[in-house]
Amino acid sequence: MRFTYFVLLFIWMGHYAFAQVMKEVNPPENIKTIVFKGPTDDQFPVVKLGEPITLEFDDLLANEQDYYYKIVHCDYDWTPSQLLKSQYLSGADNQRIIDYENSYTTLQPYSNYRLTIPNENVNLRVSGNYLLEIYNSYGELQFSRRFVVFRDAVTVAGTVKRSRDFNYINTKQVVQFNINTAGFRVVNPKKEVKVAILQNHHWPTALYNIAPQFTIGSELVYKYDQETSFFGGNEFLNFDTKDLRSPTFAISKIEMREVYHHYLFTNQYRYDREYTYFPDINGDFAVRTLQGDDVSREAEYSKVHFSLPYSDKIGLDQVFVIGKFNNYALEEENKMTFNEATGKFETSLMIKQGFYNYKYVVQREDGSLDPHLVSGNFHFTENNYLILVYYRDFGEMYDSIIGIGSVNSRSISN
Repeated sequence: MRFTYFVLLFIWMGHYAFAQVMKEVNPPENIKTIVFKGPTDDQFPVVKLGEPITLEFDDLLANEQDYYYKIVHCDYDWTPSQLLKSQYLSGADNQRIIDYENSYTTLQPYSNYRLTIPNENVNLRVSGNYLLEIYNSYGELQFSRRFVVFRDAVTVAGTVKRSRDFNYINTKQVVQFNINTAGFRVVNPKKEVKVAILQNHHWPTALYNIAPQFTIGSELVYKYDQETSFFGGNEFLNFDTKDLRSPTFAISKIEMREVYHHYLFTNQYRYDREYTYFPDINGDFAVRTLQGDDVSREAEYSKVHFSLPYSDKIGLDQVFVIGKFNNYALEEENKMTFNEATGKFETSLMIKQGFYNYKYVVQREDGSLDPHLVSGNFHFTENNYLILVYYRDFGEMYDSIIGIGSVNSRSISN
């Protein structure tokens, strides 16, 4: 009996020692335009338990391949939870995506796939962090995306302030908030309640493990300065290709070859310029076209050409074009190369028609990332912040999400 107890304890400890953080995996080059959303237009599903989420993506091979989906429930730290699938799913996953159609009247053929959850095969039973994984018919993981399911048990109210640290007063934004737990029993908030704060729905820069600064009755108060601060960055750049044949303010010329080629005006460095408010959608994108009614199947793909002048500040470091359209990935496909003939960093990407936000980031030779070298960093920048409230009672097997809050820096104050 004693031996069995120690074996089980060893297995349990091993689960925590070797649990793998479930990160998002980006797709191969043939899979483009991953649109993943809940009932709102934000391409980051934050849904109440029972609300639908929708995934849509294109396969440029256009050969109607079979794709399958799996759903993984995760804890606060994005390691797989201890729940069995039957405890967090009604029905079964690992099903084939059966809703797909080929594009029509497009120069670049593609197959468009659509998946909605819940569906007749599967539904979600609990709140928390989830990972949706897409596999091909050979069982090879093609890509994965995180999403969040919550229930309204507590309320969150917050505001955005300028940093009180004089070293960052012009570059950082501080998120301060309260969690009202009235009507929801919390015995030990410092151990039972955890929060995560995301800027513009971007997981790599999220803040974790922030305890309440103090409590007032049923309210947990988070009025930190440094602990809940983010660099403001700058507004995203953008372009619009909804009309294939007409240049917009960001497009200098259009050429027609095997597909349309859209050449953007060369962007400039903004780190040494005054901040200018320029409305953006915080890195997101929206597929749209004037050449058809069904944007999923009639929107065309074009080669979009980006360029940035050479600067000694960058030197031999690597420059990447990123945005939600490529999940902010730093990969060979979106890495810029130096063109000696033009004296510019250049790259081109196959992008579906629509309105897109993007920015340039620099990866140093030591592997570190400088996200603000090209665009600059200002406390005025309009950013959206999502506050996720996690809860785990003593003895429970998973971290649930009992409330969310959203604040914007448009009304930033001192």
